[in-house]
Formats: sequence, C-alpha cells, structure tokens
Amino acid sequence: MKVLLGTRNPHKLAELKRVLGEISGIEWVDFHSVPFPEVAETGETLEENAKLKALAIARATGLPTLAEDTGLEVFALGGAPGVRSARFAGEQKDYQANNEKLLRLLEGVVDRRARFRAVAALALPDGRLWSTEGVLEGEIAHVARGEGGFGYDPLFIPIGERRTLAEMTPEEKDAISHRRRALERMRPLLSSLAQGELQKPA
Repeated sequence: MKVLLGTRNPHKLAELKRVLGEISGIEWVDFHSVPFPEVAETGETLEENAKLKALAIARATGLPTLAEDTGLEVFALGGAPGVRSARFAGEQKDYQANNEKLLRLLEGVVDRRARFRAVAALALPDGRLWSTEGVLEGEIAHVARGEGGFGYDPLFIPIGERRTLAEMTPEEKDAISHRRRALERMRPLLSSLAQGELQKPA
C-alpha cells in the first residue's frame, strides 16, 4: 500500500524516511512522484496543523498521508515559539533568522529549559484521522553549535547531553528525537493500515 509522506521540506523528508525505515506492506511515496498542494498551517496547535495537512493532502491525492508538525517550546518564553516555530522570525521560514531571534530573546536569561514537541498525523481520503506525539526535553545553548540537522538543532541540547542536536550524527539524533518518538507510536497504526485492519479512531 502506498502512503504519502506529506512534506516538501527536504530535511524533514529525509529524517522521516530514515526513522520510519521499512514497514511490511507499506511503500513510501513523496512529493517527487506524487505532487500535492501547499497547505496553509492555520491551526492553533501542532496537532491541528498536522491533522490539517494530512487530511488536505490525502483528499487531494487519494492516498493515505502521513504528515507531521513540530514546535520548540521555551519555558522562559511562555512556550513560544511553539506552533509558530518555523515562522518565528517571519514568513520566509529562515532557520538562521529564527535562531538569532531566539538567542536575542534569551540574552541574560538563566532558565533555558525547552522541549521539542512533534505530532504525527495519519489521514485517509475518507476523512479518518489518527495522531501521535513525541517530546524531547532539553535546554537552549548560549550560541549555535554544529553543522548537522536543521531548524533549531544548533541551539538545542537534550537532557543528559553536552552536545546540541546539530553536533550529533543523524543516527544519534534519530535515536532520541521527538520526531522518532511520535513516529514510533504511529508505527502500529501504519502496520494495521497495511494489513487492512485499521479501525476508526475512538
């Protein structure tokens, strides 16, 4: 069964494919082979955005679609940037500008606790929807470090680590990431979908 990965972000797409790997009965397809429309992220929560994207793309393409939305929640900023993480410094979704704005806002701030939250959503063209969540706790570094990853990875230090996510190998990041935790919880649903045993959400 074909399942469409509902993102046009090449970094996120690569991570989704690495983390999901092979699931028996599932063939991953993406925007390179199945074009789909850009979906405006108008939700007020990560879950709303993930579901909105998954459902819109599933209905547009006729394929089961897995979409995901991630936000960085900084305690000292009242949970910001949160659902606005990608557009924190403007609609252009500029990673460097977002990181620079975050560091400016945290100048002199002692409490640098933060968490990454990821929500994965699976939608079928008939409107059925499921979602799962993963969280990674950590803190914000004082300067950007590392060349790997994307987004806020150069600033985020997971609990128990001295390195930022951007200083880790892709495999090290994948092993602990919020996205992996959300997708691992989605895996049984995808397996059930492949076997034709997926029940309606409770």
